[in-house]
Amino acid sequence: MPAELKSTSQGRTMVLAISNPENRNALDPAMYAAGVEALSVAETNPEIRSVVITGEGSMFCAGGNLQRLQSNRQQPPEVQARSIEGLHSWIEAIRTFPKPVIAAVEGPAAGAGFSLCLACDFIVAAQDAIFVMAYSNVALSPDGGATWHLARMLPRQLASELLLAGERITATRLHELGVVNRTTAPGAALAEALDIAERLNARAPNALASIKELMNEAPEATLSRQLNAERDHFVRNLHHANAGVGIDAFLAKKTPRYE
Repeated sequence: MPAELKSTSQGRTMVLAISNPENRNALDPAMYAAGVEALSVAETNPEIRSVVITGEGSMFCAGGNLQRLQSNRQQPPEVQARSIEGLHSWIEAIRTFPKPVIAAVEGPAAGAGFSLCLACDFIVAAQDAIFVMAYSNVALSPDGGATWHLARMLPRQLASELLLAGERITATRLHELGVVNRTTAPGAALAEALDIAERLNARAPNALASIKELMNEAPEATLSRQLNAERDHFVRNLHHANAGVGIDAFLAKKTPRYE
């Protein structure tokens, strides 16, 4: 069966499933391009309010295909550089996507599969899911934004344990550290992710887009710059039709319906 990124709809949520059963859902460049394209389509479709990324079957993603990487060692370095740039385009597309993105993880999430999870806004994982930055185990260094995310999310010593020593870490431990949002019984991660997505789908899309943009900008911004950005977003959203809907519904103790 060919490796592919399968796209389906669950109500107002797009579900992207990594499917490469012969190689433990390993990623490949065609998936990167498909991921970027899917998010581009979802961004312009008002019927889609959120995206869930998951793995087909009992595992999330084994990361890179080692056979392909071994083959690329015989090619000019530019071949692998282009492949990584494709992955990085997908990671950036997830981070800048104006709608919520949720990772639903069953089984292992290794290497770039772990990186993919870290780029999402929420991570839901089965209690027996395992995360590992396996790069140093095969004499490689990370990609997919792994060092950027983990250096910000975790103490340096723990990030070093994961990145330098290639240690495995459980979903339960990552939940305790605040990296995983929810843990579930095995087999229930996708259902929980869709439940979270549906609750987010009921909120005003323009407000969620503003919040994501502000969160993305905050780490590099001065307080003064961030306060100005918050002011501008607040005023813009106050004068959006959805604010009228939300405020009226709150005062009337009714459920709002946002456009």
